[in-house]
Amino acid sequence: MEIKYTEEELNSIDKSLLIKMFLNLQNQMETLTDETRALNDKMQKMMEQLVLANNNRFGRKSERMSDINQIKFMEVDGKIVFFNESEAVCNLDAAEPEELEIKKKRGVKTAGKRDKDMEGLPTERIDNYMTEEELKNEFGEKGWKQLPDTVVKRYHFTPAKITVDEHHIGVYAGKEDGHMKRAPHPKGLLPSSPVTPSLAAAIMNGKYVNAVPLYRLEKEFERYGLAITRQNMANWMIRLADEYLGVMYDYLHTKLYDFHVIQADETPVLVNKDDRPSGSKSWMWVYRSGCLYDDMNIVLYEYQKTRNASHPRRFLKDYSGICVTDGYQVYHTVEKEFEELRIAGCWVHCRRKFEDALKVVPKAAQKDSLSYLIMKQIQAIYREEGKLKGLTREERVKQRQVVIKPLVDALFAYLKTNEQKVGSNKLKEAVTYALNQEKYLRVILEDGEVPMDNNASERAIRGF
Repeated sequence: MEIKYTEEELNSIDKSLLIKMFLNLQNQMETLTDETRALNDKMQKMMEQLVLANNNRFGRKSERMSDINQIKFMEVDGKIVFFNESEAVCNLDAAEPEELEIKKKRGVKTAGKRDKDMEGLPTERIDNYMTEEELKNEFGEKGWKQLPDTVVKRYHFTPAKITVDEHHIGVYAGKEDGHMKRAPHPKGLLPSSPVTPSLAAAIMNGKYVNAVPLYRLEKEFERYGLAITRQNMANWMIRLADEYLGVMYDYLHTKLYDFHVIQADETPVLVNKDDRPSGSKSWMWVYRSGCLYDDMNIVLYEYQKTRNASHPRRFLKDYSGICVTDGYQVYHTVEKEFEELRIAGCWVHCRRKFEDALKVVPKAAQKDSLSYLIMKQIQAIYREEGKLKGLTREERVKQRQVVIKPLVDALFAYLKTNEQKVGSNKLKEAVTYALNQEKYLRVILEDGEVPMDNNASERAIRGF
């Protein structure tokens, strides 16, 4: 129950009691202030999460910045300094626009595109000519001449065709000793199974390339008159993977170690039957050769029930080189255990943190926000990296040292200078992430075979 004092009662209260009451109120005020601040922080986080959730659901999916103007830098006392002042982006010699309305460019049809698309495909000529009788009726006796043909090309699609390979194998026996001998014949993929390489390839392509569920493939085969159940197909896939693809996987795993730079990523997947409750979260890991190697690419997937460090530890135990990953801590843990392994960071993941921080800023204030300025600096780094395509490893690392290193130095100097000025929780997370990942993000400056980001792994695992 609240106790209220009148002015007369307060004047009559002992001084020591008043001091105790004041100190008690002061403590209560501090407690309430702390609780209010905590509630405000929690509310801020909830609002930021709500804005991001709405943006992820209804916003555009492209990571390209809407403002594509290039960022400008100025050198002061030998150091690169980032500016957002108008002087840094102005051009007094630029002509004033004559028209303020932007004219939309219409696409121009490319001549001969259809013929080019059809080039290389098998072509069956179909003649469509008039008979002598038809020509006489139309033009009269010898009243016509032959002009160049009009050629019209159309696609022709032949549906899948199912046949049965019936092998008759000769069986022979000796008249004297009675021993038997079979004629040489192709061995089946699986013992006592009707599956053939072409049928297995069709199922694998439908299921794992086109993501068609087995029950739909079962219905498709029914329309062709084949009685192949989804259980049959599932059993074939498992047995073929164990007997054939497992050998290829192990070989490619060994070949992957030959690459100086590889990339890794992981994504959650839901499974129905895995000795756990239905819908339990599992993980698909991907390991691939570095995307800057154009001559050969290896992409390997590994299914695991968890996301802990034991999986990359086992997969990378014999690897010597650089592995490009996101900021997931387990890779850094494994790096500390293996002397020959080095982890490189992903600049796209760093940029996305600031993009999320920018999304919670009101649109009118976005271009003046700290998140926007940092994203423009990262954009400048990517722009310069894009100019290095086609260079050798040595040429690329030399150009990175000359052109990109000053930009990276400027970015991290800017982050450290403004670390205490950040406002929103998302921006704090982004700045903290970038500074914690600085060591790994700088690896690109020391090796020309390391890509800027881990997008190649993300694209490889996107299907899951």
